[in-house]
Amino acid sequence: MTSRGAGTAFVRKNYRLSTELEKPKVTGIVNSKLLNTYLHRVFPSADGNLPAAAYRKPLTFQNLQEHLDRLLAEDSGSDDSGDQMIDGRLGPPTVVLDHTSGFEGLLLVDDDLLGVIGHSNFGSIRATTCVFKGKWIYEVLISSQGLMQIGWCTLNCRFNQEEGVGDTPDSYAYDGNRVRKWNVTTTNYGKSWAAGDIVTCLINLDEGTIAFCLNGTSLGTAFDNITRGAGMAYFPAISLSFKESVAFNFGSRPLRYPVESYRPLQDPPCTDLVKAHKLLGYLKNVIRFGIDVAEGKLVEKDISTWQLQGEPTVLITLAHIFNHFAPLMCKVYLVEDVLMNFLLSILEQGGAVEAHPLIQQLLDLMWLLMEEYEVHECLKQLLMSLLRAYRFSPIVPDLGLQIHYLRLTIAVLKHEKSRKYLLNNVLFDVLRSVVFFYIKSPLRVEEAGLQELIPTTWWPNRFTKEGKESKEVKEESAEERLRRRAYERGCQRLKKRIEVVEELQVQILKLLLNNKDRGGGEASRYIFLNKFRKFLQENASNRGNLTVLCPPEYMVCFLHRLILALRFYWDDHKAKTPAALNSEEAYVPPQLFYNGKVDYFDLQRLGGLLSHLKKTLKVEGSHGNEGLLLGRPPEEPENPVTENSLLEILDGIVMMYNLSVHQQLGKMVGVSDDVNEYAMALKDTEEKISRCPKRRRDIHEELLKSQKVFSEKLNHLSRRLAWINVTIYSKEKMQDIYWLLRVCIRTIEHGDRTGSLFAFMPEFYLSVAMNSYSALKNYFSPVNSMEELPGYEETLTRLAAILAKHFADSRIVGTDIRDSLMQALASYVCYPHSLRAVERIPEEQRISMMKNLLAPYEQRPWAQTNWILVRLWRGCGFGYRYTRLPHLLKTKPEDANLPSLQKPCPSILLQRHMADLLRSDRNLAPSFLNSVLNQLNWAFSEFIGMIQEIQQAAERLERNFVDSRQLKVCATCFDLSVSLLRVLEMTVTLASEIFLDWSRPSSELLLRRLAQLLNQVLNRVTAERNLFDRVVNLRLPGLESVDHYPILVAVTGILVRLLVDTDIQGAERATAVLLADPCFQLRSIQYLLGHAEPSVLAAAPSSADKRHFSLHNYTDYISPEELAKVDQMLNHLNEESKQAAAAILPTSEEDLCPICYAHPISAVFRPCTHKSCKACINQHLMNNKDCFFCKATITGVDDFTKPASS
Repeated sequence: MTSRGAGTAFVRKNYRLSTELEKPKVTGIVNSKLLNTYLHRVFPSADGNLPAAAYRKPLTFQNLQEHLDRLLAEDSGSDDSGDQMIDGRLGPPTVVLDHTSGFEGLLLVDDDLLGVIGHSNFGSIRATTCVFKGKWIYEVLISSQGLMQIGWCTLNCRFNQEEGVGDTPDSYAYDGNRVRKWNVTTTNYGKSWAAGDIVTCLINLDEGTIAFCLNGTSLGTAFDNITRGAGMAYFPAISLSFKESVAFNFGSRPLRYPVESYRPLQDPPCTDLVKAHKLLGYLKNVIRFGIDVAEGKLVEKDISTWQLQGEPTVLITLAHIFNHFAPLMCKVYLVEDVLMNFLLSILEQGGAVEAHPLIQQLLDLMWLLMEEYEVHECLKQLLMSLLRAYRFSPIVPDLGLQIHYLRLTIAVLKHEKSRKYLLNNVLFDVLRSVVFFYIKSPLRVEEAGLQELIPTTWWPNRFTKEGKESKEVKEESAEERLRRRAYERGCQRLKKRIEVVEELQVQILKLLLNNKDRGGGEASRYIFLNKFRKFLQENASNRGNLTVLCPPEYMVCFLHRLILALRFYWDDHKAKTPAALNSEEAYVPPQLFYNGKVDYFDLQRLGGLLSHLKKTLKVEGSHGNEGLLLGRPPEEPENPVTENSLLEILDGIVMMYNLSVHQQLGKMVGVSDDVNEYAMALKDTEEKISRCPKRRRDIHEELLKSQKVFSEKLNHLSRRLAWINVTIYSKEKMQDIYWLLRVCIRTIEHGDRTGSLFAFMPEFYLSVAMNSYSALKNYFSPVNSMEELPGYEETLTRLAAILAKHFADSRIVGTDIRDSLMQALASYVCYPHSLRAVERIPEEQRISMMKNLLAPYEQRPWAQTNWILVRLWRGCGFGYRYTRLPHLLKTKPEDANLPSLQKPCPSILLQRHMADLLRSDRNLAPSFLNSVLNQLNWAFSEFIGMIQEIQQAAERLERNFVDSRQLKVCATCFDLSVSLLRVLEMTVTLASEIFLDWSRPSSELLLRRLAQLLNQVLNRVTAERNLFDRVVNLRLPGLESVDHYPILVAVTGILVRLLVDTDIQGAERATAVLLADPCFQLRSIQYLLGHAEPSVLAAAPSSADKRHFSLHNYTDYISPEELAKVDQMLNHLNEESKQAAAAILPTSEEDLCPICYAHPISAVFRPCTHKSCKACINQHLMNNKDCFFCKATITGVDDFTKPASS
């Protein structure tokens, strides 16, 4: 730095001054008199008067350096007092966090030793400097709003993973998460903080008090009479839990909210500050005054239009200023206090950023007159200060502060050379620049001015006590309509203000995506693209590295701004290249996934890992992917879709959505749910007030208090919801997500046409297609309707076709993505509009989908498959028109939007396809039904085993709790059993000949197996005072769905179809098989209609008050026609069982099947000649080919008839 002190250095480096004697009156630039006047005007003395001596000795460039040194030395005093010990403070002058000895727990400390992130349960750290006398202040910038305790502690405080600042006698803390203050004990104090707030910590050791401020507003004295005296000195300190983060400002930067008479722990650089302000004044003078050489006088210019026109006089003057100014602009404090405020003042005049070219001129000057490393450091500190100012500015009604800082950011980034340097080295490497695209949500709506902006609050009253939308929409009252309209007007006012900020954020991204830079070197877009891919890689793979991860709330805003900027350049390219596609038709061509030009890190492809795909698809060629490039499908257009750089950014946007955006969109719906809950509570309270008797004034007063609390909370939440709806769930944001959904659909469709190369597509494209649809349907719907989106029906159908085709696609190997596809299809068929979309896909695809659903259940996620078939049937089965089970109607569902709680919407078309497939394919039906029966046998057996354990645990005398996971698994097994029974009912109804046409192979066997399982279920569920009864009556949380009704009506539906709704021959066969099963009990069938056994009734007369199960009790769910059929079935079985009992002949034990002991021996195996009944061997051969007894492979089965002589 000192080498720059000599004025002659400039002459040698930049300019050649004329000092020839033959020109005594002219300097070679302007005449000496005019130059003298000009230099005195630019560099006035401290009092502003021109000294007389100045005229005797003219000021020239030869003596300007001396003059400037003398001016800068005035009033600067001695060196900064930071190097001396200040009375009342101990420690180094530069205050940082003590990362060597002053901490407890695991913490991540930033490079500047001022930022910290918690990485353990409750870590603590203190500063390196302490105070024992006087008034002191420091600031903490809150980056996350979780559990933290901020304040002061002494050296003797000992912290651990459970106790932090404020939990020991000589430590004091404020906790804005729980809104409390801490000093061993705790009491309420202050306000809740949010990310983006600034906490000011004040200690007055003269009076012994500690106080705190939040965003400059005093929270009052927190502690008084704190311990003082010999050996008592207080350090700034913090304790914070895992993942919480803050940054300290002890005075290294200007305090955002200084307090009079309180000193920062670190002194400001006063001498440098005075110099910097003087030099800035000189710089302003150069800009303000120009030289009119022709007239020989100085002229005052308009600052805003000043331009550097290469005038040597001005250049050399500026060079002298920057000689001193440049080193100062490398210091954080001075950049923020002097340079940033000066640049902001230029923009304060209003107008577009383009209307202020002075900032561009100043940046040109900096690059011209400062050393490169100085410009780099200055720009880095300027952007860091801007980012910090933007992030930690309070929300004011017009968002003026945020707009101010964004405008300056745009002005700086408009300068091409500065933009490229910042992109290359700062924006993604040093800063978390995504913060510039985030608009924080105010936690305290009063301070954000939302009360003035939205004076009238409103919330929907469309929910019943059960949490479901009421069927009869009440007519809106005139008062409600006025409130709603006033609220909507307020929301529109808010939206207009936020749109101003969003437009500025998009402008920043447009600058970063510019690929038409005038200067040489790599264009801004390509630098951005490289940094953007690196940013995605860090967020995709370093899931544990907290310092790198971008918070999801930032990612949501970044995604929306990036989509707008991308579409702007995409359509701009289309305008210049007619053959390219416009952004409405955008997609990512499949070549991007397999030509190796884009790095997808270690992300999973549809066909597995990239290394595996290269081997299996035999990629050849010197460049590794040459062979694949030859595999381009003929359908793909020869003309490029758009510029490759834009395709890569689009690909990155899809990846961003998958990383954290979808999760965040779901999280923010919670505020809307809170509004609904409080609205229901308020409605309930108002109803109680209206019913409260007048004599009970005490109750009435309590109810009025509750009403007031609920109303205040709703007023707060409805304003906060307005903010969230504008920033996250607005119509424009919905259109962005819809556009992304359509991009993914088109990309998948094009990829599908590439045959085996489809396996190269990253899994996240399918995930985003499913999740973005889910978000549009579930998260945006309260505010905006998906049906209003252009091309909605077509998009729904195309997505349905993708789900229907790819849930069983052999090219997709990942189990997680296959499960996700299955779940998405299962959810799709639960809603009428999306089910109709499935019905609209081409018939060939529908039949293929149904065939895949009917494939054997082994070796795949059969529960989801079964759920899909059940949903296609629900609404057609016996007593199967309910949305919620009868016994659960009085309870509130956890979430009324769950797919399982949607109204039945059966698909007759898909049922018809299923029936055709089962009838036409003679191998499909037996294999499918065999697997369904196997799974039913397993699920019901597991359920019975679990309820036995639950019953035993409940009967123990000692108090114990059944594991909630066990209860959940038990309920799941029950639900699976019911749904499998419904699929069997569906099959019996649609294609009863599979069981009853015994000319088909396996029909008799399937019927026998079905009868066996039905009898097993009936016997277990209908026995009086049995295990099932006792567990149902316990009404354990988690087993709510376990009840008699769902399982018994499913069994009844199958029996009615087999015994009543069929021809005579079929009914006879079904009856014979049912009665022949050794487990058949007529009592179980009688139980369905409430006919209890006489012995039981006699034994338990006191149970008259307990109603027995009967289908007659469910007339809201079961039609009279269905009940009549059950009566008919019972009468039929009564008669048939009597006849069967009379016709049975006694059988010798030796003649019974040694496997089941229920039927006579009727089959002999080849070649081993062992014997059993046909039912047992046929059932066994469906899953296994080995003999029961000798394990020899069975090659054939012959009929066996016992010889007459025996």
